[in-house]
Amino acid sequence: MAQEARDSRSSRSTALAAFHVCEKLGPPLATLAGNIGFRALLSRALALASDEVPWLRTVHVEDDGSLGGLDGLEARVSPKELADGEVVLLAHLLGLLLAFIGEDLTLRLTREVWPKVSLSDMTVAKRSS
Repeated sequence: MAQEARDSRSSRSTALAAFHVCEKLGPPLATLAGNIGFRALLSRALALASDEVPWLRTVHVEDDGSLGGLDGLEARVSPKELADGEVVLLAHLLGLLLAFIGEDLTLRLTREVWPKVSLSDMTVAKRSS
């Protein structure tokens, strides 16, 4: 997310920019799982994140895989809350990816989207059943 913040030079609103990271994963995930698969994965991640971050309940996944319900969000939610919501959503999205496609493929996909980000020090916490 830090890499995206540095790279972002657009005039998008804070709310739209806050969720760019999740949406940037869309094309490679759609290639991997199809458009419907990507939307289902993002929808599930959003549902899980909404349990932790209640204001995320106003956000939804559009037919094209983008996030809707962001209009006017920055007027109701602080920039810190937006960032926190993005972290929770991204964590759930990556967690679902780990569960469905495994660590190696998830890391490969992440490197494809953000080739400048060093993932050499990244470790994936293993959950016990």
